[in-house]
Amino acid sequence: MNVIVSSLNAKYIHTCLALRYLKSFCQDEFDVAMAEYTIKDPVMNIVSDLFRRDPDVIGFSCYIWNIEETIRVVSMLKKIKPELQIVLGGPEVSYDTDYWMKRIPEVDFIVMGEGEETFLHLLRELSGARKFHFVFGLAYRDRAGEVCINPGRPKLALDDIPSPHRFAEDEPALPNRVVYFETSRGCPFSCQFCLSSIEVGVRYFDMERTKADLLHLIDSGAKLIKFVDRTFNIKRDYAMEIFRFLIDNHRGCVFQFEITADIMRPEVLDYLAEHAPPGVFRFEIGVQSTNDLTNELVKRRQNFVKLTRTVTKVKESGKIDQHLDLIAGLPEEDYDSFRKTFNDVFALGPEELQLGFLKMLRGTGLRHDADKYGYVYMDTSPYEILGNSIMPFSDLMRIKRVEDVLEKYWNAHRMDRTVAYLIGRQFRSAFDFFQEFGDYWEDRGWQKIGHQLEDLFERLNAFLAYRETPDRDVAEGLMKLDYFMNHKYKPRKIWWDFQLDKAVQASYMQLLANYPDRVSSGFAELGLSEKELHKHAVVETVPFDLRQYEADGTIDRSRSTLLAVVYEPDGAGPRYFTMKLTEAVSHS
Repeated sequence: MNVIVSSLNAKYIHTCLALRYLKSFCQDEFDVAMAEYTIKDPVMNIVSDLFRRDPDVIGFSCYIWNIEETIRVVSMLKKIKPELQIVLGGPEVSYDTDYWMKRIPEVDFIVMGEGEETFLHLLRELSGARKFHFVFGLAYRDRAGEVCINPGRPKLALDDIPSPHRFAEDEPALPNRVVYFETSRGCPFSCQFCLSSIEVGVRYFDMERTKADLLHLIDSGAKLIKFVDRTFNIKRDYAMEIFRFLIDNHRGCVFQFEITADIMRPEVLDYLAEHAPPGVFRFEIGVQSTNDLTNELVKRRQNFVKLTRTVTKVKESGKIDQHLDLIAGLPEEDYDSFRKTFNDVFALGPEELQLGFLKMLRGTGLRHDADKYGYVYMDTSPYEILGNSIMPFSDLMRIKRVEDVLEKYWNAHRMDRTVAYLIGRQFRSAFDFFQEFGDYWEDRGWQKIGHQLEDLFERLNAFLAYRETPDRDVAEGLMKLDYFMNHKYKPRKIWWDFQLDKAVQASYMQLLANYPDRVSSGFAELGLSEKELHKHAVVETVPFDLRQYEADGTIDRSRSTLLAVVYEPDGAGPRYFTMKLTEAVSHS
């Protein structure tokens, strides 16, 4: 029997852990092949490739991001190969299963919930007596075509599942793909917007097995491993042992964890601050809301004071990047309340702040209670809300504009100095900056067209001019520095009207070459000749004392700055140096 398990990933770099679990669990009895695609691949290409493989059974792993594309693939496959047995599994079809069986008549079976054992039992029946009513956790059609849904299956002992990380076919791609890894299944919390709340209790894989798998992946060239545990740090000793192991064995690999920040123990934070190598760990923290009533209604226990302590301590260590998540549209969080939530969390200074919108996932308590809060939402995946009794669609669209510019101007880190200055000095709050700029962006129709790096700077400058922002020259000076620092090599073009003529530039280059110690010892150590400076450096003037501003935030216009940015010939990146313009003039 020719069996294929398949999934349509969101991006090429992603991998589907579920397929690897199914293959590993079934491999002693059945030869299971994996076939991964993306949601951007043409349906005809996917169908053609699968048809060429001539399968008898295909199982698709289904999620909110791929279900509609998967349905199109399934429909075409069944038309060209009616005898093909099609199986769906995954979180998207594990709930409202009767609906999916009736909506997609081409589907023969749905595996509900934890799928390894159920899928193996199904394959045995397909190759044998075909007594599907004995397969716990399975939905199927009887001989009359009626949908039958069997009772659920007891949870597996996790160590009965063979490792999903030992397939030789995966190893060549490991350096260029995201590897998903789990040390546990289940979640101790009951957040009503999340599918993880449905499974009671947390089960763990054996520690030595976990270490062996991680070491195998690292040795095989993995560069990014994302742990999919819903709350990685819920069991302190387990988490600490893995942190220690990875610190000792990372070899340049990066590891991302979903943690619950308000339960992070101080001794764990102290250990990471002292021992974690910079850039090796990343933390994703779901804050979602700082509205106490909202959190109570969705059964989300969260102590924002303790969360703030954790995020602040991690940030101060300078070792670990943090990605904080928000959800707009939760119960009893109107526009003004969400503005406060946004500002509360932005003030923590995360490296990335993801602004998401509530999705009414099948099987969740919040979807069940949708009428209670007046929710309207998309009928099909991703089930994003269109409004509720206190957050109308118009407010959601305003927040969408915040999300758009937040991604471009904060999460992408293209102009951190400029944005920090504007938020701190020129706008009432971070949210107000992103909202006002987002409104301006959409009014100009820029959301409909692409952009290059210089476009982002030009558009922000136009926005600041439009609103007659005070001290625009300070913002422009910081934008120039940010722009220079966004290039690995000396930029070929700039976005502003360059004022220094060639003769003045040449005099500054000569000054820097002849008196490097006047700039700094670090600049002098570069030992750059005038010719090398012309080739690998740029100079510009800034109308205030940039060095003093960076030291204490003071804007002193009595001393302008000569800014010199040096680009390493090997593309390692830029370094910038400053010199008071009065000193530069006195030596020129």
